[in-house]
Amino acid sequence: MDSEQLKRSSQRWMSAALAAFVEGPESYDFAVHHAGIATEHLLKAYLAGIHPALIVDGRHFDSLLHATGLGSYAAPLTKVKTIGLAEAHERVLKLLPKKIPIDKKALEPLADARNGVAHSAIHDATQAEAVFTICLRLVDPVLEELKIDPNGYWGPYLVLHHKLVDEQVRQERVTAEALLVKARAMFEQRFEHMSSKERDVVLASITSQPLLTMSREAPKKCPACGSQGWVAGEVNLYADSSGLNEVYLVPYGFHCAACDLEVGSKLLIHLGDLNEDVLLDDDPYDHIDDEQPIDEDIIRGR
Repeated sequence: MDSEQLKRSSQRWMSAALAAFVEGPESYDFAVHHAGIATEHLLKAYLAGIHPALIVDGRHFDSLLHATGLGSYAAPLTKVKTIGLAEAHERVLKLLPKKIPIDKKALEPLADARNGVAHSAIHDATQAEAVFTICLRLVDPVLEELKIDPNGYWGPYLVLHHKLVDEQVRQERVTAEALLVKARAMFEQRFEHMSSKERDVVLASITSQPLLTMSREAPKKCPACGSQGWVAGEVNLYADSSGLNEVYLVPYGFHCAACDLEVGSKLLIHLGDLNEDVLLDDDPYDHIDDEQPIDEDIIRGR
């Protein structure tokens, strides 16, 4: 449960993962498995650096005793039960909502690949590069938060890291542009035969309310057709040493009823300001009982 030990372990596993990756498809099972472990250990290093209790299974009392310095009352340290990759990611995502580019859904391919290899020796080699890139993009902001030198962490594989990430970003930009083209064509098909007045009436009707069934939505201009669309996301509280300040919506999806543009979290960053947090008018104290995360500056006591 030592943060420094977890950092070192993460780097070793990542080095082994990259070494396996460059060997080609016959070693992709080792690559995705080791990358998953490296990512889990780095996420836990961040959590343990705040407090060791953040990486243990809260239902296991002996583990909590060890995490709180009361290990003399518990079973041996080797019996400690900690959280897995998915839960470690969920906890870090709550503590660093503005910095982690991989949400719960986007994490699934990495978690599934790692678990598939570990538990049943099953993995899809054709998805190995995409899975590996998810890992790299998740690790980068955590390295920054932990003030770990990326040159030392990635070592001789730093250039490969850059190429994989750059290629993934390029593919996402192409996908995002294709979505815009399709949405604009749909908008023209629906409304080109209408007069401006008729179109304005129809748009006001169909875009006035969000169509997404997620927890919270806020209006945002559609980057494809210019109509009012809606971003959906999670509500988060941000504070400083003086106490609670403001409530923001952290977007993870967008939909426009006018042109049917629908965007998931992975592509939001490539479409204007869709990924930017939205300031809400909510009273911060209304969300305290909703288990919403407060900005990491408060958590760290800065």
